[in-house]
Amino acid sequence: MIEPLLDGMVGTAADRCEPLLREGNTNCGGCGMSIALNFLSHAVSRRPVQMVIPACCGIVTPGKFPNSAYGAPVVAATFASAAAVATGLARVAQLNGDDTRVVCFAGDGGTYDIGMATISAAAERNEDILYICYDNEIYGNTGGQRSSATPMGASTTTTPRGKGLDKKDMLSIMAAHGVPYVASVSLGHPEDTMRKMSHALETRGFRFLHVLSPCPTGWKSEPSEGIALVRLAIRAGLFPVVEVFDGWRTVINVEPEMSREALEEYLARQGRFRKGSGDIEAVRRAVEQHWKSLRARAALEDRDD
Repeated sequence: MIEPLLDGMVGTAADRCEPLLREGNTNCGGCGMSIALNFLSHAVSRRPVQMVIPACCGIVTPGKFPNSAYGAPVVAATFASAAAVATGLARVAQLNGDDTRVVCFAGDGGTYDIGMATISAAAERNEDILYICYDNEIYGNTGGQRSSATPMGASTTTTPRGKGLDKKDMLSIMAAHGVPYVASVSLGHPEDTMRKMSHALETRGFRFLHVLSPCPTGWKSEPSEGIALVRLAIRAGLFPVVEVFDGWRTVINVEPEMSREALEEYLARQGRFRKGSGDIEAVRRAVEQHWKSLRARAALEDRDD
């Protein structure tokens, strides 16, 4: 799916290693997680990689033992322990003197909520791991319950009338740990995605990538519309595309239109919002407040040191 987008950006097929996500997997059509894994495959190239995946859709992907749909070694972790397991693998790689990159690949439930303690601990210690959160904004593998990543107004199995609270700002939380690199990733902007993944893989210390991951099942949207929905979310200001270096230097990569039309279209094209509160003005106020804070942080780039 992403091959045409990457022409000229990476080497030929013969130059690449086996894909992280092999053909024949059972992931849902239009799954943003699958798209993110395909991008990551190209960013990884021939680097040695070990993956740690907690309870989430991503750990169902491998299929039945002894076969696997993944083209790299994968350790299955509990919801709460992925960052701790990855820390152990990274320390062993350091002791062995090899160049293995250890990548945590987890959903929002195992990142925003259940895994938060070990993620924060690994970030505080600046462990040499890359943590990627593919955020489909629900507990997608356990029935579609709300997480703290679920946006305001979204209907889930545990918020049938729509969630009344705003989404947790996980990117700012991770940046506050002062780690080398934190970034949000838009699957609708392939060049920016490849640049950020490549940079995160090359950088040492704790790195965090946040990927908005369309989920046709949970979002009640058409599988073919996932990338269009990501772009609408960015235009509306719902998903800021930014990167933060060393905990403070904030760069805005894509300027949003803050368009009401884009916001209305984004909400209308997903069934999960049709039963929600429908308070578009509350959503707009939350978006504007978040961008006010984000722009203030980005303005620090121009300060005199």
